[in-house]
Formats: sequence, C-alpha cells, structure tokens
Amino acid sequence: MERLKSHRDFVAVLKHRRKVSTRDLVLHYRLQDLSSGLSSPADSQREVADPSPKGFNGSSDQPIYLGLAVSKAVGHAVERNKVKRRFRVLARKYEPLLAQALKDRPGTRLSLVMRAKPQTAHVPFADLDQQVEKAFVKLVRQMNGSDGRP
Repeated sequence: MERLKSHRDFVAVLKHRRKVSTRDLVLHYRLQDLSSGLSSPADSQREVADPSPKGFNGSSDQPIYLGLAVSKAVGHAVERNKVKRRFRVLARKYEPLLAQALKDRPGTRLSLVMRAKPQTAHVPFADLDQQVEKAFVKLVRQMNGSDGRP
C-alpha cells in the first residue's frame, strides 16, 4: 500500500462519494481505470518525484493508496497518532483482501481514505480490528457488486 499525501488526492477520493461505514470508522474509496494513462497531474508528479520503493510492506506493485483522516474531534495529538498507528497496522493486515479483489481488475487503482469517528480513540483494538475487517469485506463486495462502476 502506498500513501495518499496531497490534499488534491484526498479531495478526489472524498468527492467520489463512495464509502463503507462501521460504528467507529468510515472508509471512503475511489476506483480509477489507469489503462488510459495517468489520471491527474499530481499522479505524474508523484511518480517522477518519488522513484523509491513504496508501500507499508515494501511492495511497489500494488495499485492501492491509503490516506488517514483523524480529526481533532478524536482527541489530542497523542490519541490521534495512536488511532493512525492502529489504522496503519490494520490496513496492512487486511491489504491481501483488497489485492485479491484487484487481481480481477488489471489496470485499476484503488484509493482509500480511512476516516476515524470521534469515539475511535476509546475503542479497544480487537473491536477496531473486527470493524476494519468488516469494512474491507464490504468494500470488496461493493467492488465486485452489480453496479460495475470503476
């Protein structure tokens, strides 16, 4: 998984208005068809400016981008950073679900924004683990669903 870094990338995912929700998090996503080339100037700048190996697990071949949105409503900086660390660990854990779903869609890039709800900092890790798994499974179902939109 690679990171969404620029504000433009976050806005593009959030404007797409596709999401999966659980009690303590919202998973916004956008599927992009890359077969026609790069989709935006930010994409081309990122690929030129950052040629190093990417991803949380060192793989650069997965077209999955992850952004984290944890607002001040969640708590002070220490609590927000704890939520972000948990999100990164759980996204890494369930990344194979998304990678498997994308194997059926060559040339497609998945961009995700995991948004924490205000109570997320007080949720036990095991509960958050179950919610992230549930959200990723829902996301895969929507990706493979009958709507067929990329």
